Amino acid sequence: MASRAPRSDRGDEQLVVSPPKRAAAGVGGIAHGLSAALRQMGVARSTRTLLAVNQDGGFDCPGCAWPEPGHKHTAEFCENGAKAVAEEATLRRVGPEFFAAHPISQLATRSDHWLGQQGRLTHPMVRRPGSDSYEPIEWDAAYALIAEQLRGLASPDEAIFYTSGRTSNEAAFCYQLFARAFGTNNMPDCSNMCHESSGTALTETIGVGKGSVSIDDVEHADLLVIVGQNPGTNHPRMLTALEHAKHNGARIIAINPLPEAGLITFRNPQRPSGIVGSGTPLADQFLQVKLGGDLALFAAFGTLLAGRDEVVDRDFVDRYTEGFDDYRAARREVDWAQVTAATGLSRDEIERAAEALASAKRSIVCWAMGITQHTEAVATIREIVNVQLLRGMIGKPGAGLCPVRGHSNVQGDRTMGIWEKLPAWAPKLADQFGIEVPQRVGYDTVEAIRAMRDGKASVFMALGGNFASATPDTEVTEQALRNCALTVHVSTKLNRSHLVPGAISLILPTLGRTDSDIQIGGRQRVSVEDSMSCVHASTGRLTPASDQLRSEVAIICQLARAVLGDDLPWRDFTDDYRIIRARIAAIVPGFEDFEDRLDQPGGFVLPHPPRDSRTFNTPSGKARFTVNEISAPTVPAGRLLLQTVRSHDQYNTTIYGRDDRYRGIHDGRRVVFVHPDDLAELGVTDASTVDIVSEWTDGVGRRAPGFRVVAYPTARGCAAAYFPETNVLVPLDSTAKGSNTPTSKAIVVRLEPTA
Repeated sequence: MASRAPRSDRGDEQLVVSPPKRAAAGVGGIAHGLSAALRQMGVARSTRTLLAVNQDGGFDCPGCAWPEPGHKHTAEFCENGAKAVAEEATLRRVGPEFFAAHPISQLATRSDHWLGQQGRLTHPMVRRPGSDSYEPIEWDAAYALIAEQLRGLASPDEAIFYTSGRTSNEAAFCYQLFARAFGTNNMPDCSNMCHESSGTALTETIGVGKGSVSIDDVEHADLLVIVGQNPGTNHPRMLTALEHAKHNGARIIAINPLPEAGLITFRNPQRPSGIVGSGTPLADQFLQVKLGGDLALFAAFGTLLAGRDEVVDRDFVDRYTEGFDDYRAARREVDWAQVTAATGLSRDEIERAAEALASAKRSIVCWAMGITQHTEAVATIREIVNVQLLRGMIGKPGAGLCPVRGHSNVQGDRTMGIWEKLPAWAPKLADQFGIEVPQRVGYDTVEAIRAMRDGKASVFMALGGNFASATPDTEVTEQALRNCALTVHVSTKLNRSHLVPGAISLILPTLGRTDSDIQIGGRQRVSVEDSMSCVHASTGRLTPASDQLRSEVAIICQLARAVLGDDLPWRDFTDDYRIIRARIAAIVPGFEDFEDRLDQPGGFVLPHPPRDSRTFNTPSGKARFTVNEISAPTVPAGRLLLQTVRSHDQYNTTIYGRDDRYRGIHDGRRVVFVHPDDLAELGVTDASTVDIVSEWTDGVGRRAPGFRVVAYPTARGCAAAYFPETNVLVPLDSTAKGSNTPTSKAIVVRLEPTA
């Protein structure tokens, strides 16, 4: 495989590296968030828009899925939330004249940051076979073109319908109905690349693939374990909840390969002490675990806890669980040499953390992609569940399991049926609409890429997102997209995926969260589900960037009419989204009286039987202890284990800027963080330039060239670099067991001097 040249409109020659910060937010958080808003929106628009974020009657932040507190602040957004809103509500525009001046081949040389900064898409565009440019197309012609391609397929399974976590519940429900009425379950989504491992493990063990806590539980826990997560960058409003917990007397244990400013000290910009004071120290103990060492760590916790009768909640274990005796027998002893080698921690550090778990009356374990994107991710989460089950920490206030989802409605999309498998309510879907629901398991994200690569799928449609940049093995993914007869992207802004077109490619501009959505039935609102199963309304108020923009619901329903006809109520769905919600209420459990409950301030919380009544929807009706083999990644001498991470100036694949100020990176992104002692052993000099080369069993030398080495206090033997720049290094076939999630946190690499 050929080396990938760095895409750049501005090189990293001006890169400045400074010491990492030891506190998050404060005045800097305010300044950076507001400056981004002012650049993109201006003063009046910024004020009007930001004050509507996450408010009753306003719109849901298009960034992360952290829930709103019961008592909302007037400014209920964080620095990165302000940036996310500014990116969408920008006054910059990308119209036909832009595409006329910028051929695809030229745009492909630009960075993801540059592409995103050009502004909102204003017109539907088409790239025709052999052309190097997009040109305008009318909406009806675009629908007809897609319908012709879909109806011409030999099988519905030759089509792939991808979904981003930004999509509303209403749009997601219509999208899955369209795909299933068309005849396929090929519905990969961004869950496949983030918390699929969580859903798999939690469904196996407690019967529900969602977390069991509320934001109130977080604030009233007396122990919070934050593992494989960087809330200061990825979920900044979570820091306020952690601060409340600390003020209520909680202890916090942070488990992560990188020391992150947001888990060291939080300077709350909404408090005077966060502006002029020293802030709130958060982590009481920092366990700097090696990448992939979390499985061994939680297994060791199990050994230290399960054998102590005074620690085990026997009443809970005996009444609500199964498999404890087998689990305790398996954890009777642990190979401490294996554990310390896998984790990089001392036995004393581990025992101290275990004692905190033993003494806590109300504990919560929170995790994110630092856990889910490993080969043994599912087993690791099962071990986390084991520790919480033996302590009886399910179904009690201030305790539980908390997978912290990333994108703002990624959990809601799955609830609405965006899944390559069938939801339990699929028979109701068939009955309500008189359709034959396909029974075959469809393609997830990795399988979809393989199908396009191998010629088994030829139409790819993305409802939001940036598929080419979000997925692994970048060159393979891009070639797979180019293999398609048709690619369709429903988007708000220009992104990398538009520049790797199929023979025919369409860009369909859509409304964003901030935009007013007016249909025949009047102003429309949509709904989203946050990371803690709360469903609430979102209503945009801004004038759309163009009269050519269509809502996601309108695009899906009009396309469905073009492909399938008017047998289903697509026109009614477009005219009034209340009709969609009425169908959801009749089909999806937990959405009874949907419309009325959506009117409630803050929305409503979906049922969660383990949390609500200690009822477990498993085959036995009990929560399951599991026995998992302890293992850790094997890294040959002279190699490192690399994790891909976000900078503080990005959200998923959207790059807000070129800084990562908490880690001390300014005006550059092609950096690789390595411990100084590892650099000495490897003979690599700090500030030198290297190519990062991944090593996988297929023998392909995947290469990310031209990275500045940064000596950094990461765990020994580990390295970190930003995605999407290093997604090229993640092998398509390197996935988590049981969930098929790409292993973006466990890439064996070597560093080679750049030629």
